[in-house]
Amino acid sequence: MLNTKSILAPKKESDGRRISVMSRHTLNDGVTPHPQITRESYDEWNKLLSPPSKLLGDYYKRGLPWKQFEQRYREHLTQPNCQAEIQNLAQRSLDSVITLLCIESSPEYCHRRLLAEECKKYQPTLILNIM
Repeated sequence: MLNTKSILAPKKESDGRRISVMSRHTLNDGVTPHPQITRESYDEWNKLLSPPSKLLGDYYKRGLPWKQFEQRYREHLTQPNCQAEIQNLAQRSLDSVITLLCIESSPEYCHRRLLAEECKKYQPTLILNIM
């Protein structure tokens, strides 16, 4: 099973292995550590599958529309090293519960949902629980 949720949501045993797919664990200034995100918030940190910094800047600071963000993030995921990591993540999710984490409270405009959908392409029987 592959879950998604905000890294700020309380940790639950049902989360299984919690994997941060954030490029950084800071406040919006990009430098100050986020006080609610500690090493105990996640089990793994996979920066490769996070949106590239330029893409995040274009979205948050320069007003890139969501549809364009989504398209560019999906393009990022087509890189061979990302594809291999997505396949690995999808396979692991068949054998155990994994929860993808990022800062957004809702999955509607969040890359963790897009990443989970990519995983399902490799493992169509994978159960997604997108929160």
